[in-house]
Amino acid sequence: MKVLKSLYFWAVILLLPFVLLGCSRLFINFDSDFVSDEYVIRETIQAGDLKISYLKAGDPDGQRVIFVHGTPGEAANNWYNVLKNVPDGYEYLAIDRPGFGHTLPKEALTSLNGQAAALEPLLQSKGAILVGHSLGGPIVAAAAITYPQNVSAIVIAAGALDPNLEEVLFIQYLGDIPPFSWLLDRTLKNSNKELIALEKELRLLQPKLRNITQPVVIIHGTEDTLVPYENVAFMERELTNSQHLEVITMDAMDHFLQWSAFVEIQTAIKKMTAIHEKS
Repeated sequence: MKVLKSLYFWAVILLLPFVLLGCSRLFINFDSDFVSDEYVIRETIQAGDLKISYLKAGDPDGQRVIFVHGTPGEAANNWYNVLKNVPDGYEYLAIDRPGFGHTLPKEALTSLNGQAAALEPLLQSKGAILVGHSLGGPIVAAAAITYPQNVSAIVIAAGALDPNLEEVLFIQYLGDIPPFSWLLDRTLKNSNKELIALEKELRLLQPKLRNITQPVVIIHGTEDTLVPYENVAFMERELTNSQHLEVITMDAMDHFLQWSAFVEIQTAIKKMTAIHEKS
């Protein structure tokens, strides 16, 4: 076949993983073999058919905070430095979401409700604070809706919640079918599936956002080229029943707030704790 001898054809094949990488919520060193060290430990818990792997640090009797990464990525890479610096009185957990890291089974789970359900065994009756980055944003929102008694507050960092801002490129659909999908490792393959399904999932979530009554802090960078800052206006319009809605605008900041806005995320967590204790 002439197409198989085309330089352009093979250039696309060879570059496809990198193009898809750029279309996803980019992180490096996706599937770390990290297990534990002197700062954090790794544990697992059953959530229905899922075996959720997560990192844990801090005071077991303290306020629980659960960090949820975007796509791709996994707990050790995204939140390790946060867990390494847990303030007194807190217990920090960071999960490997279904489809990523050490969580089993390894297949993608594109449903936001399914991803939220994976958090349920880690929630506490006294209420956990959830922090979601990027695609983790709509996941923690879904969890707040589904488990209102067990989620005391949410922090949405660079959250992708506006379905009208989601766009799937043709090359992403191409990367979801063989033989192109064979070129992608599990992490990229699962991330691509999540991104293809995201707009539909966000449209299902949108009418439920007004059911969120818990306090919400939104942190977003004005120079975010992966998840546009315009998501903030959408959240302000939809989260009208939150008892406390606060936006922290990070001027000239990009998408990677778990590193560049570390202080602001910690401050937001402490503020949410104070509001929860007063209520």
